[in-house]
Amino acid sequence: MLEKLVDLLKTFIHAIQCSRLAISGAILVTLVFPFLAAAVLYDSFLHLENPYFGGFIYMVLGPLFILGLILVFIGVFLARGQEEVRLFTLEYLRRQLADEGGYDRMRKMMFLVILLTGVNLVIVSVIAYSGYHYMESNAFCGEVCHVPMTPEYTAYQNSPHSRVDCVECHIGTGASWFVKSKLSGARQLYAVVADTFSRPIETPVHGLRPARDTCEQCHRPEKFHGDKLVIKDKFLEDENNTRVQTVLLMKIGSAGDLASSSHGIHWHVALENRIEYVAVDRERQVIPEVRLSRGGGSPAIYRNADADQLIVDAEEMQVREMDCIDCHNRPSHIYLSADQALDAKLLIGEISVELPFIKKQAMAIIGKEYVTHEQARESIAVELDDFYRKQYPDIYSTRRVELKRSIAGVQKAYTENVFPAMKIGWQTYASNIGHTYAQGCFRCHDEEHESEDGATISMDCETCHTILAEEEENPKILQTLLGI
Repeated sequence: MLEKLVDLLKTFIHAIQCSRLAISGAILVTLVFPFLAAAVLYDSFLHLENPYFGGFIYMVLGPLFILGLILVFIGVFLARGQEEVRLFTLEYLRRQLADEGGYDRMRKMMFLVILLTGVNLVIVSVIAYSGYHYMESNAFCGEVCHVPMTPEYTAYQNSPHSRVDCVECHIGTGASWFVKSKLSGARQLYAVVADTFSRPIETPVHGLRPARDTCEQCHRPEKFHGDKLVIKDKFLEDENNTRVQTVLLMKIGSAGDLASSSHGIHWHVALENRIEYVAVDRERQVIPEVRLSRGGGSPAIYRNADADQLIVDAEEMQVREMDCIDCHNRPSHIYLSADQALDAKLLIGEISVELPFIKKQAMAIIGKEYVTHEQARESIAVELDDFYRKQYPDIYSTRRVELKRSIAGVQKAYTENVFPAMKIGWQTYASNIGHTYAQGCFRCHDEEHESEDGATISMDCETCHTILAEEEENPKILQTLLGI
């Protein structure tokens, strides 16, 4: 048995030696395989933390190994000049199969080919499986393309969806969208290598799957019922950094189910209410026409006074059926305004409210334009330190630790939301939730979209929420609700 295996191996080696192409492939496989096998085993049991090392394994070494195998088989099966290795010529096969000795040699060769093919299929399958999971990982999505994806990955990590994998929203389930995403990823990889990617990165509203295939795999709008109490904290730019609160009762409502009809905000995505709109810009911020269809009847069409002209002048007009993403357009990659970012840090104590005028001074400093994060950090540290050293020497000398912590908090508020390298500043990306820093709801709810019978899309505040308190210090309604 051992002699037969040795004979088979000699035959295969001889076949490789008769082809320069096969020799090249064999050298490539021999060099790559030990490193590739060790790396895949390490990743399988201990997990690779460095995304670039993972990329080198699965996007460089893996393809090189497969290329080497292909070169070996092409070289062996297409070699010329030696009869023993002309395996796939019809004349050779006829002659070998007609001779008893030749038949035996062919049987040995075919056994070796099947054995090696099986072994290689197992190896390639392991590499492909590990590579697939690597390319579906958050580290691959957020860290490999360092410059363009740093802002998106940072915002994602600070978002409510930070425990939801990137692929759950950007790809979802099914082979077709997986293939589409990888083709899109190949174009994006080329753009990164060629440095042709846009700055800032465009919001991918045109390439996402329908929300019913992604968002609604976890969220069910028809199961949302009733109202939701929302408390918004804000700190004023006075000496005491006074904390004020806005209290809203949001009419979340429902998209309808067996227990309730559609109502409230989620009425928009109820199955019986089909809403389409015409947008005349790529970002879907200018909407001159809205169509509402109910129960299969003729749609009610609401248009503003400039609709005809806007549609004629549109360079990229879109007709779209409304879903979750039309309002929740920044569900994971959330960039706060300067005011919101500082309020959040003040609220959790990363910036001390005990430092006089800290909100006002921080707003003035982070509102400036900086070329890099390093320049911004240095400027924030120097200017805040200088302000308290000159204006509040007692605080500066006795509360240095508190000041240092607050400076770090202001720096984080800036670096988590502004990225000069990608030309992302405060409010670069519009959020359609609400209407504070962008048009949001008012894209349609503006009392200017009117139907033929004179009905308009309301912009009454009470349509979506009830204001219980607005920027009040210690609102009485909260004292009542909290029992204090």
